[in-house]
Amino acid sequence: MELTPEQAAVRDAVREYAVEEVQPLARECDEEERFPEEVWDDLADLDLTGLTTPEEYGGYDADPVTYAVVNEQLAYGMLAVATALSVHCLATSCIAEFGDADQHERWLPEMVDGRPVGAFCLSEPGAGSNPAEMTTRAERDRNAYVLDGDKQWITNGRRAGVYIVFAETDAGVTQFVVPGDADGLRVGDPEDKLGLRASDTTGLTFDGVRIPAENRLTEEGKGLSAALSVLTGGRVGIAAQSVGLAQDALDRTVEYVGEREQFDRPIAEFQAVRHTLAEMATTVQSARLLTRDAARKRAADHEDAPRAASMAKYAASEGAMDVTSDAIQLHGGYGYTSEGGVERLYRDAKITTIYEGTTQIQKTIIARELLD
Repeated sequence: MELTPEQAAVRDAVREYAVEEVQPLARECDEEERFPEEVWDDLADLDLTGLTTPEEYGGYDADPVTYAVVNEQLAYGMLAVATALSVHCLATSCIAEFGDADQHERWLPEMVDGRPVGAFCLSEPGAGSNPAEMTTRAERDRNAYVLDGDKQWITNGRRAGVYIVFAETDAGVTQFVVPGDADGLRVGDPEDKLGLRASDTTGLTFDGVRIPAENRLTEEGKGLSAALSVLTGGRVGIAAQSVGLAQDALDRTVEYVGEREQFDRPIAEFQAVRHTLAEMATTVQSARLLTRDAARKRAADHEDAPRAASMAKYAASEGAMDVTSDAIQLHGGYGYTSEGGVERLYRDAKITTIYEGTTQIQKTIIARELLD
């Protein structure tokens, strides 16, 4: 599945930036639990914060394959950066796809420029894999809605200035735009996470948050189907991020085993090491091909796009866990230390099997599509 010349050019440009400017910050940002805002400003300058926004609002309007390519290369530099951008793009995509002309004009031009940052607020403490069980409520009060409830595991939680919020109304789940300075909106403390520690992840509390009725993005009751629609594209992005992270682990390992000597020769000469490298490389490439297939089906609005997205996310995220685990093994004791670098990739890889739909949810979707 070859890229077009334009897609290849984007891949090369983002890879160069990720290697030169992002990757050197990864260990420090992980240790300090700090998101690199300087990188975000660069992404805005590179037009990537408008990656999925229509051109008429200043966006790049990338096709799904280009979107996947960008996510892969940014994750090669630092998964937290790719995650922040993909969630911002979920927010802009919700506004672009489901908003009206006035909402487009109000929000998109500034978000394309990177500020305000967008966040996507679907999960709750008691409603993760099953968002239909959410308890956050939006009550209509004349020309406004009043929101009450809690959201959990929100990427860009403290950084965001625009929150796409899903809440129950009398007609069902509905989608709203909530500005970051809304009265009654409280941002929780950062989560203390296993990995992805440079990512800004918090909970949110809505305590009588009053927003104008024109901030509603979908008809009442249409929000859940809207969320599932954009998550199909989001899962392709997470699959691509998993590929980029795994490729980073593979490249680091290839370099290490070529330099590390045991028994008077590089360990790359041992068959057991070579076989493991072959397995790692095959896993990465297989996941990449599944991801690009899913992206192309998404671009074509193919009826199989949801299943393809779930297959890609399942295979790529679990593959990233396998590849990063093997990377630690081939690095030996050095791989178990923070100095080796691959232990951070292992910790980061785990979240790809959880967010935007766990591995178990992806298997459920795949099986349901097969049986239906």
